[in-house]
Amino acid sequence: MPDHYVSTVEQLPMTIQAAAVYCSDGRIGEYVDDFMHNGLELPHYDRIAVPGGPAALIQRPESPLPHDRLLEELKFLIDGHGLQRLVLIQHDDCAFYRDRLHLSDITAVQREDVADVAELLRECTGISNIRGYYARFTDDGMTFDRIVP
Repeated sequence: MPDHYVSTVEQLPMTIQAAAVYCSDGRIGEYVDDFMHNGLELPHYDRIAVPGGPAALIQRPESPLPHDRLLEELKFLIDGHGLQRLVLIQHDDCAFYRDRLHLSDITAVQREDVADVAELLRECTGISNIRGYYARFTDDGMTFDRIVP
């Protein structure tokens, strides 16, 4: 482990237009970055990565974080960075749904959660540009499919 490291990534103008809410599963982070940068053409975005992704914004006893606290943090980013777009991403083989919520039909609940969270965020933030995606592992990497809303 180095004692000192200097990143040489080029600094770009700070124009943050969106935030993505997705699962903190370490297997999907690079795929989400690629999707946001190249699929949605958002070179900069705020990241809300927590177990279960959008599910963390739903009040459940099993949630690791208070949903209202996470919502306040998201509102802080929206106000502070002038965000106009929110992206909600669920993914297959999500341990939060499988192991914490003990669900068998995970995909159907994930889709319902995205719709519920999008409605909640539209009401409490005033942002209408909210899109949901379902990411699934494939032989080629990860595919992102748009889902309601």
